Amino acid sequence: MIRRPLAAAALALCGVGAVACGGAEVSGTGDSAPAASPRLGRPAATQEQADASGATAPTTRTASSETEALPLTGKTVVIDPGHNGGNFRHTKEINRLVDISNQKKACDTTGTSTNDGYTEAAFTWDVSNKLAKLLKAQGAKVRLTRTSSTPWGPCINERAAVGNKAHADAAISIHGDGAAGNLRGFHIIMPKKIGGPVDRVVKDSARLGKDVRDAFHDGTGLPYSTYIGKDALNYRSDLGGLNLSTVPKIFIECGNMRNAKDAARFKDPAFRATMAEALADGLENYLTSAR
Repeated sequence: MIRRPLAAAALALCGVGAVACGGAEVSGTGDSAPAASPRLGRPAATQEQADASGATAPTTRTASSETEALPLTGKTVVIDPGHNGGNFRHTKEINRLVDISNQKKACDTTGTSTNDGYTEAAFTWDVSNKLAKLLKAQGAKVRLTRTSSTPWGPCINERAAVGNKAHADAAISIHGDGAAGNLRGFHIIMPKKIGGPVDRVVKDSARLGKDVRDAFHDGTGLPYSTYIGKDALNYRSDLGGLNLSTVPKIFIECGNMRNAKDAARFKDPAFRATMAEALADGLENYLTSAR
Protein backbone atom coordinates (compact mmCIF):
# COMPACT_ATOMS: atom_id res chain seq x y z
CA MET A 1 0.00 0.00 0.00
CA ILE A 2 1.40 3.38 -0.96
CA ARG A 3 2.36 5.61 1.95
CA ARG A 4 1.57 9.28 1.92
CA PRO A 5 1.09 11.92 4.63
CA LEU A 6 -2.35 13.06 5.60
CA ALA A 7 -3.13 16.46 4.17
CA ALA A 8 -3.76 19.28 6.62
CA ALA A 9 -7.23 20.65 6.99
CA ALA A 10 -8.58 20.08 3.53
CA LEU A 11 -9.97 21.34 1.13
CA ALA A 12 -34.77 17.26 10.72
CA LEU A 13 -35.13 15.00 9.90
CA CYS A 14 -34.24 11.36 9.68
CA GLY A 15 -30.82 9.65 9.49
CA VAL A 16 -30.97 6.39 7.60
CA GLY A 17 -29.83 4.44 10.64
CA ALA A 18 -32.04 6.00 13.32
CA VAL A 19 -32.71 4.00 16.49
CA ALA A 20 -36.01 2.69 15.23
CA CYS A 21 -34.14 0.97 12.39
CA GLY A 22 -32.03 -1.27 14.58
CA GLY A 23 -31.45 -2.84 17.99
CA ALA A 24 -30.06 -1.26 21.12
CA GLU A 25 -26.92 -3.30 21.58
CA VAL A 26 -23.97 -1.61 23.24
CA SER A 27 -20.65 -2.66 21.77
CA GLY A 28 -18.49 0.47 21.62
CA THR A 29 -15.96 2.16 23.81
CA GLY A 30 -14.72 5.72 24.07
CA ASP A 31 -12.44 7.41 21.58
CA SER A 32 -8.92 6.12 21.27
CA ALA A 33 -5.99 7.49 19.36
CA PRO A 34 -6.10 6.38 15.73
CA ALA A 35 -3.88 3.42 15.00
CA ALA A 36 -1.06 3.96 12.58
CA SER A 37 -2.44 3.67 9.07
CA PRO A 38 -0.27 3.01 6.03
CA ARG A 39 -1.85 5.99 4.34
CA LEU A 40 -1.62 8.16 7.44
CA GLY A 41 1.95 7.21 8.30
CA ARG A 42 5.12 9.08 7.46
CA PRO A 43 6.16 8.63 3.83
CA ALA A 44 9.20 6.59 2.99
CA ALA A 45 12.41 8.58 2.81
CA THR A 46 13.49 9.74 -0.61
CA GLN A 47 16.88 8.84 -2.05
CA GLU A 48 18.09 12.37 -1.34
CA GLN A 49 16.92 12.23 2.29
CA ALA A 50 18.60 8.87 2.78
CA ASP A 51 21.87 10.18 1.36
CA ALA A 52 21.76 13.27 3.55
CA SER A 53 21.17 11.23 6.70
CA GLY A 54 23.94 8.80 5.91
CA ALA A 55 21.52 5.86 5.80
CA THR A 56 22.32 2.96 3.56
CA ALA A 57 20.16 3.07 0.44
CA PRO A 58 20.30 1.80 -3.12
CA THR A 59 22.26 4.14 -5.36
CA THR A 60 19.89 3.75 -8.29
CA ARG A 61 16.17 3.18 -8.75
CA THR A 62 15.04 0.23 -10.76
CA ALA A 63 12.93 0.84 -13.82
CA SER A 64 10.24 -1.49 -12.49
CA SER A 65 9.70 0.64 -9.36
CA GLU A 66 8.93 3.69 -11.48
CA THR A 67 6.56 1.91 -13.85
CA GLU A 68 4.76 -0.25 -11.30
CA ALA A 69 0.98 0.01 -11.65
CA LEU A 70 -0.93 1.83 -8.94
CA PRO A 71 -2.78 -0.57 -6.60
CA LEU A 72 -6.28 0.32 -7.80
CA THR A 73 -5.54 0.49 -11.51
CA GLY A 74 -8.44 -1.13 -13.38
CA LYS A 75 -10.85 -0.84 -10.43
CA THR A 76 -14.05 1.20 -10.48
CA VAL A 77 -15.53 2.69 -7.32
CA VAL A 78 -18.87 4.50 -7.03
CA ILE A 79 -19.29 6.93 -4.14
CA ASP A 80 -22.77 8.03 -3.10
CA PRO A 81 -22.82 11.28 -1.07
CA GLY A 82 -25.99 10.76 0.98
CA HIS A 83 -28.90 13.20 0.54
CA ASN A 84 -28.60 16.62 -1.11
CA GLY A 85 -28.58 20.14 0.31
CA GLY A 86 -31.33 21.16 -2.11
CA ASN A 87 -33.78 18.44 -1.11
CA PHE A 88 -35.70 20.64 1.31
CA ARG A 89 -36.69 22.88 -1.60
CA HIS A 90 -38.10 19.92 -3.54
CA THR A 91 -40.36 18.13 -1.10
CA LYS A 92 -42.79 17.01 -3.81
CA GLU A 93 -40.02 15.39 -5.83
CA ILE A 94 -38.24 13.66 -2.95
CA ASN A 95 -41.47 12.36 -1.40
CA ARG A 96 -42.44 10.52 -4.59
CA LEU A 97 -42.50 6.78 -3.95
CA VAL A 98 -40.11 4.53 -5.86
CA ASP A 99 -39.90 0.76 -6.08
CA ILE A 100 -36.97 -0.74 -4.12
CA SER A 101 -37.72 -4.38 -4.97
CA ASN A 102 -39.44 -5.49 -1.75
CA GLN A 103 -41.43 -2.31 -1.00
CA LYS A 104 -41.86 1.32 -2.02
CA LYS A 105 -40.12 4.19 -0.31
CA ALA A 106 -39.66 7.93 -0.72
CA CYS A 107 -37.32 8.96 -3.52
CA ASP A 108 -34.96 10.61 -1.01
CA THR A 109 -34.93 12.46 2.32
CA THR A 110 -33.42 15.70 3.52
CA GLY A 111 -30.99 14.04 5.91
CA THR A 112 -30.08 15.24 9.37
CA SER A 113 -27.70 17.84 10.84
CA THR A 114 -25.73 18.70 13.94
CA ASN A 115 -27.62 20.61 16.61
CA ASP A 116 -26.06 23.85 15.39
CA GLY A 117 -26.99 23.28 11.76
CA TYR A 118 -24.09 21.59 9.96
CA THR A 119 -25.99 19.42 7.50
CA GLU A 120 -25.52 15.79 6.63
CA ALA A 121 -25.62 16.72 2.94
CA ALA A 122 -22.67 19.12 3.36
CA PHE A 123 -20.74 16.52 5.35
CA THR A 124 -21.27 13.70 2.87
CA TRP A 125 -20.37 15.90 -0.08
CA ASP A 126 -17.07 16.96 1.47
CA VAL A 127 -15.98 13.49 2.59
CA SER A 128 -17.06 11.93 -0.71
CA ASN A 129 -14.97 14.33 -2.76
CA LYS A 130 -11.95 13.89 -0.50
CA LEU A 131 -12.33 10.13 -0.82
CA ALA A 132 -12.65 10.36 -4.60
CA LYS A 133 -9.33 12.22 -4.87
CA LEU A 134 -7.54 9.63 -2.75
CA LEU A 135 -8.89 6.70 -4.75
CA LYS A 136 -8.06 8.34 -8.07
CA ALA A 137 -4.50 8.90 -6.84
CA GLN A 138 -4.32 5.13 -6.28
CA GLY A 139 -5.37 4.47 -9.87
CA ALA A 140 -9.10 3.84 -9.46
CA LYS A 141 -11.81 5.09 -11.78
CA VAL A 142 -14.29 6.93 -9.55
CA ARG A 143 -17.86 8.07 -10.11
CA LEU A 144 -20.12 10.03 -7.76
CA THR A 145 -23.89 9.64 -7.82
CA ARG A 146 -24.44 13.39 -7.92
CA THR A 147 -22.60 16.54 -8.91
CA SER A 148 -22.36 20.01 -7.41
CA SER A 149 -25.11 21.13 -9.80
CA THR A 150 -27.60 18.36 -9.01
CA PRO A 151 -30.55 20.39 -7.62
CA TRP A 152 -32.09 17.58 -5.57
CA GLY A 153 -31.84 13.83 -5.14
CA PRO A 154 -31.18 11.77 -7.16
CA CYS A 155 -33.71 9.19 -6.04
CA ILE A 156 -32.44 6.15 -4.17
CA ASN A 157 -33.16 3.84 -7.11
CA GLU A 158 -31.17 6.12 -9.42
CA ARG A 159 -28.25 6.15 -6.99
CA ALA A 160 -28.13 2.37 -7.11
CA ALA A 161 -28.33 2.44 -10.90
CA VAL A 162 -25.15 4.54 -11.13
CA GLY A 163 -23.10 1.77 -9.52
CA ASN A 164 -24.82 -0.92 -11.57
CA LYS A 165 -24.26 0.87 -14.87
CA ALA A 166 -20.59 1.46 -14.02
CA HIS A 167 -20.13 -2.23 -13.15
CA ALA A 168 -18.42 -0.96 -10.03
CA ASP A 169 -16.04 -3.21 -8.15
CA ALA A 170 -17.29 -1.54 -4.97
CA ALA A 171 -19.83 1.13 -4.05
CA ILE A 172 -20.21 3.07 -0.82
CA SER A 173 -22.92 5.44 0.38
CA ILE A 174 -21.70 7.96 2.95
CA HIS A 175 -23.97 9.24 5.72
CA GLY A 176 -24.18 10.72 9.19
CA ASP A 177 -26.88 9.46 11.55
CA GLY A 178 -29.50 11.48 13.42
CA ALA A 179 -30.18 9.44 16.57
CA ALA A 180 -30.75 10.65 20.14
CA GLY A 181 -28.02 12.90 21.49
CA ASN A 182 -26.83 10.47 24.17
CA LEU A 183 -25.96 7.83 21.55
CA ARG A 184 -22.76 7.82 19.53
CA GLY A 185 -20.38 5.93 17.28
CA PHE A 186 -20.24 4.74 13.67
CA HIS A 187 -21.70 1.69 12.00
CA ILE A 188 -21.73 -0.05 8.62
CA ILE A 189 -24.98 -1.08 6.91
CA MET A 190 -24.92 -4.10 4.60
CA PRO A 191 -27.65 -5.75 2.51
CA LYS A 192 -29.65 -8.89 3.22
CA LYS A 193 -30.98 -11.37 0.69
CA ILE A 194 -34.46 -10.30 -0.35
CA GLY A 195 -35.12 -12.41 -3.43
CA GLY A 196 -34.05 -9.42 -5.51
CA PRO A 197 -31.16 -7.85 -7.45
CA VAL A 198 -28.82 -7.58 -4.47
CA ASP A 199 -28.86 -11.25 -3.52
CA ARG A 200 -25.84 -12.31 -5.55
CA VAL A 201 -23.58 -9.62 -4.03
CA VAL A 202 -24.66 -9.96 -0.39
CA LYS A 203 -21.60 -12.03 0.52
CA ASP A 204 -19.14 -9.66 -1.15
CA SER A 205 -20.94 -6.67 0.38
CA ALA A 206 -20.45 -8.19 3.84
CA ARG A 207 -16.74 -8.59 3.17
CA LEU A 208 -16.55 -5.01 1.93
CA GLY A 209 -18.37 -3.84 5.05
CA LYS A 210 -15.97 -5.58 7.40
CA ASP A 211 -12.91 -4.24 5.59
CA VAL A 212 -14.25 -0.68 5.74
CA ARG A 213 -15.35 -1.11 9.37
CA ASP A 214 -11.88 -2.21 10.43
CA ALA A 215 -10.04 0.52 8.53
CA PHE A 216 -12.42 3.26 9.66
CA HIS A 217 -12.10 2.23 13.30
CA ASP A 218 -8.31 1.96 13.11
CA GLY A 219 -7.84 5.14 11.10
CA THR A 220 -10.16 7.48 13.02
CA GLY A 221 -10.25 6.05 16.53
CA LEU A 222 -14.03 6.55 16.54
CA PRO A 223 -15.98 4.03 18.62
CA TYR A 224 -18.38 1.42 17.33
CA SER A 225 -22.02 2.46 17.53
CA THR A 226 -23.43 2.19 21.05
CA TYR A 227 -27.01 1.86 19.82
CA ILE A 228 -27.33 -0.17 16.64
CA GLY A 229 -25.80 -3.28 15.13
CA LYS A 230 -23.19 -5.61 16.60
CA ASP A 231 -19.56 -4.52 16.49
CA ALA A 232 -20.61 -1.69 14.17
CA LEU A 233 -22.16 -4.09 11.63
CA ASN A 234 -25.85 -3.83 10.78
CA TYR A 235 -27.77 -5.77 8.10
CA ARG A 236 -30.89 -4.26 6.54
CA SER A 237 -33.39 -5.03 3.81
CA ASP A 238 -35.22 -1.70 3.61
CA LEU A 239 -32.74 0.59 1.86
CA GLY A 240 -33.24 1.09 -1.85
CA GLY A 241 -29.60 1.95 -2.45
CA LEU A 242 -28.68 -1.54 -1.25
CA ASN A 243 -31.70 -3.57 -2.37
CA LEU A 244 -31.30 -2.53 -6.00
CA SER A 245 -27.53 -2.85 -6.19
CA THR A 246 -26.02 -5.53 -8.41
CA VAL A 247 -22.48 -4.63 -7.28
CA PRO A 248 -20.96 -4.98 -3.79
CA LYS A 249 -22.24 -2.01 -1.81
CA ILE A 250 -22.45 -0.70 1.74
CA PHE A 251 -23.63 2.34 3.66
CA ILE A 252 -21.56 3.92 6.42
CA GLU A 253 -23.06 6.06 9.16
CA CYS A 254 -19.86 7.86 10.14
CA GLY A 255 -21.25 8.75 13.56
CA ASN A 256 -24.26 10.38 15.20
CA MET A 257 -24.53 14.03 14.20
CA ARG A 258 -26.78 14.73 17.20
CA ASN A 259 -24.12 13.63 19.66
CA ALA A 260 -21.83 16.45 20.81
CA LYS A 261 -18.60 14.42 20.62
CA ASP A 262 -19.37 12.96 17.21
CA ALA A 263 -20.61 16.31 15.91
CA ALA A 264 -17.33 18.02 16.83
CA ARG A 265 -15.50 15.53 14.62
CA PHE A 266 -17.95 15.97 11.74
CA LYS A 267 -17.43 19.74 11.77
CA ASP A 268 -13.61 19.55 11.79
CA PRO A 269 -12.26 19.74 8.20
CA ALA A 270 -9.02 17.99 9.18
CA PHE A 271 -10.92 15.13 10.77
CA ARG A 272 -13.14 14.80 7.70
CA ALA A 273 -9.92 14.31 5.76
CA THR A 274 -8.94 11.62 8.27
CA MET A 275 -12.29 9.92 7.70
CA ALA A 276 -11.72 9.96 3.95
CA GLU A 277 -8.23 8.47 4.42
CA ALA A 278 -9.64 5.65 6.54
CA LEU A 279 -12.40 4.91 4.04
CA ALA A 280 -9.84 4.83 1.23
CA ASP A 281 -7.79 2.31 3.20
CA GLY A 282 -10.83 0.08 3.74
CA LEU A 283 -11.81 0.17 0.07
CA GLU A 284 -8.26 -0.51 -1.03
CA ASN A 285 -7.99 -3.45 1.37
CA TYR A 286 -11.17 -4.94 -0.10
CA LEU A 287 -10.25 -4.29 -3.72
CA THR A 288 -6.74 -5.70 -3.50
CA SER A 289 -7.38 -8.75 -1.32
CA ALA A 290 -7.74 -12.25 -2.71
CA ARG A 291 -11.32 -13.32 -3.28
